[in-house]
Amino acid sequence: MIEVRKIAVLGAGIMGSGIAQVAAQAGYEVAMRDMEHRFVEKGFDSIKESLGKMQKGGKITQEQINEALSLIKGTVDFGEAVSDADLVIEAIPENLDMKKQIFKGLDETCSEHTILATNTSSLSITAIASATKRSEKVIGMHFSNPVPVMMGVELIRGRDTSDETLEVAKGVVRRIGKEHFLALDFPGFAGNRLLPLFINEAFYVVWQGIATPEDVDKMCKLMLRHPMGPFELADFTGLDTILSVLEYLHKEVDEKYRPCPLLKQLVGAGHYGRKTGRGVFKYS
Repeated sequence: MIEVRKIAVLGAGIMGSGIAQVAAQAGYEVAMRDMEHRFVEKGFDSIKESLGKMQKGGKITQEQINEALSLIKGTVDFGEAVSDADLVIEAIPENLDMKKQIFKGLDETCSEHTILATNTSSLSITAIASATKRSEKVIGMHFSNPVPVMMGVELIRGRDTSDETLEVAKGVVRRIGKEHFLALDFPGFAGNRLLPLFINEAFYVVWQGIATPEDVDKMCKLMLRHPMGPFELADFTGLDTILSVLEYLHKEVDEKYRPCPLLKQLVGAGHYGRKTGRGVFKYS
């Protein structure tokens, strides 16, 4: 079984930067790669902000922050990031063609022993692995958002994923202080068969005039003991991401996943949530 020393994370957005952070905190050498330097810098800003909040809460020292940051190298060079990585975790947008293109490049660039993981929340692991000649070394590692806070990691085996690949992934999850649960390679897996449906129904409740977004969120916190309401969570995740997942599940699984017109309207207006300053709610 291979020993993971270096992890390459492709994508420095909310998920990618979070994965890079927890990997570095666990002592892994990390390469965080994105298409442009400004995206890489934004990823570092997110990591520093997250670590700063942990320090204020007494969960981490300045020395530990410095050590974690020293283990992360940002780059826009694909080969530099992945060529000597033991594990690559892809965290780019939910587009199957894009992911297959990335995995084809990874297969051609990475060492033979390198395990290739995708953070996809709903797309087929088997289909992504088909772009490589090492399908036994491809696995789904679906982290929860925000990564530094949420404890669960969904592990999904593709049709050819080997037992060794699964065990290595489990070991990485344990080392970064999280817990895994397993799901079959079916559209949406387990987590995204449930969550987008819940959020979509919340949009229908508002669209039909039954309650306001504020009251729906308040109800979920008071009656369901959720730490965040569905609209607060949707804005945090990105309404464009929620819509993309729903459209995929609507096509692949069932009519019940048809996106609410209100959600489609907000995304069409460019109101994606916190990342654009406006979603269901407005942000300064």
